[in-house]
Amino acid sequence: MGKQKESTAMEIEDQSSIPSDQISNLKFSVNVLQLLKSAQMQHGLRFGDYARYRRYCTARLRRLYKSLKFTHGRLKYTKRSISVTTVTEVRFLHLVLYTAERAWSHAMEKKTLPDGPNARQRSYLIGRLRKAVKWASLFQELCSIKGDSRTSLEAEAYAAYMKGSLLFEKDQNWDVALKCFKSARAVYEELGKYGDLENQVLCRERVEELEPSIRYCLHKIGESNLQTSELVSIGEIEGPALDLFKAKLEAAMAEARSQQAASMTEFHWLGNRFPISNAKIRVSILKAQELEKDIHGSAADSLTAEKKLVLYDKIFAAYHEARSCIRNDLVTAANSENVKDELSGLDKAVGAILGQRTIERNQLLVKIAKSKLNKVRDDKNEKVTKPEELVRLYDLLLQNTADLSDLVSSGRDRKVEEVALAEECELRSMAFRAERCFYLAKSYSSAGKRTEAYALYSRARSLADAALTKLQSANAADQVMIKELRTLYNESRSNSCAEHAKGIMEEEKAPENLSKKISNISLNGTDKKMEKLLMEKLDTYESAVGEANMKVVPRIETFPPAFQPVPRNPIVLDLAYNLIEFPSLDSRMKKDKKGFISRFWG
Repeated sequence: MGKQKESTAMEIEDQSSIPSDQISNLKFSVNVLQLLKSAQMQHGLRFGDYARYRRYCTARLRRLYKSLKFTHGRLKYTKRSISVTTVTEVRFLHLVLYTAERAWSHAMEKKTLPDGPNARQRSYLIGRLRKAVKWASLFQELCSIKGDSRTSLEAEAYAAYMKGSLLFEKDQNWDVALKCFKSARAVYEELGKYGDLENQVLCRERVEELEPSIRYCLHKIGESNLQTSELVSIGEIEGPALDLFKAKLEAAMAEARSQQAASMTEFHWLGNRFPISNAKIRVSILKAQELEKDIHGSAADSLTAEKKLVLYDKIFAAYHEARSCIRNDLVTAANSENVKDELSGLDKAVGAILGQRTIERNQLLVKIAKSKLNKVRDDKNEKVTKPEELVRLYDLLLQNTADLSDLVSSGRDRKVEEVALAEECELRSMAFRAERCFYLAKSYSSAGKRTEAYALYSRARSLADAALTKLQSANAADQVMIKELRTLYNESRSNSCAEHAKGIMEEEKAPENLSKKISNISLNGTDKKMEKLLMEKLDTYESAVGEANMKVVPRIETFPPAFQPVPRNPIVLDLAYNLIEFPSLDSRMKKDKKGFISRFWG
């Protein structure tokens, strides 16, 4: 598959019929962007695996060197440089291009380490980027002479991007880096106007990947009014060309949080103040608070549900990291009771906030599931929510609320704010219980069980009424929750009436339906999916024709019946018969009378 892609990405002219004196004037064509994009997506960069892509580049170079017979000696290394006179076919250009890609992928592999590159690794990373710039510049030089006009333009854009990436990583010459990125963008914008549809799409994607780096360079130069939140939103764009930008942005954000954390000495929660001495705890809490502003801020309405879920995952990761640091400090704390009490209180506060965000995230999942509950499936791949999934989500919410209530209620000296939060958890629990009962009734209704559905709808209505009464008597009533409970109460009442009516109608039609189903009972039938026959279930009470959801025709017994073994008379072997000597009976036998002539021939 990879070889087919590469063969389509390059155009090689047949040189068998070209005289040797014309080879020097031959122009080669290489679709650089399409060739590299295909190789990157097929060999690791779809999942950000730069090590795999580097191994592919190494193997590809080895094959090219051997096929071109351009090896560097067998026992002793002999350097062989590639110049304009060396390039007699297009594969020499591929040699230079994949060498640059190998150096670039090695640098990106170091850049994307889990804990980030240390000082030594960063120095090595910059060295590999310099190597990539060197080979990209050579590729541009060769293509300007040996390549056609399009190949020369693409090589120029590729070299400009590599040079810009090096300056971007070194935090130097932001104006030169901006010029390089703008030059590459201009080339890809122009190339995106021509060629086939696939090439135009690739060029547009490349332009979109270069845009954040250009805006960040403008931000560093001071010619842009970008805010930090806008830079974060730019970094959400995906693409291999953006990994350097994302790493740089994350490093800048971490540095800004560290500076801001230096002034953060206390953590406030429900009227409590907890001192924070560990810098890692401060940075993690600040990171979580910044993400919470994105969810609860003024721009929250413009965020999609999927983006909000991603932000919640990042918030959980930040708070879990903070709790891990707090518990490590608890283990290494001295025998001072005050320090341990402060750390325990801080752990409780972070855990409570984590519980609140978990409830918010699960409520968002409930909102998404409700929007798909009554939706008609237009696409085959689109998933439609079943009532059972909402029941499961409300089970999770009940568990989250109980855990948060237990956490807040723990401790001896509780403040008024903590008591109010515990009461709020109790009210939420009542509302979630009513919602769960409602969707459980929907599940039974879809199964055709009218009695159970009617009982559960009535129970949901009583739970919603009790929650409404208690919520309205509270001092600071949540109007959104009151509105939702009133809607739930009305829907429970209407659905219970509907289930009651359906039950009466089915009861009226029950004799007719029963007789119709009994008349359809088959002696044998043709349905082979029936697990058991009626004659095999005489010992158990299980309705065969009364169930509303019964879809198969019941069978009485198999006909014709199967063969069964029956007993027969035993086989007797008389072994003594041949040994018995019986008396002669000739005297008793009747003698034949013969005529006169027969006496002579008797």
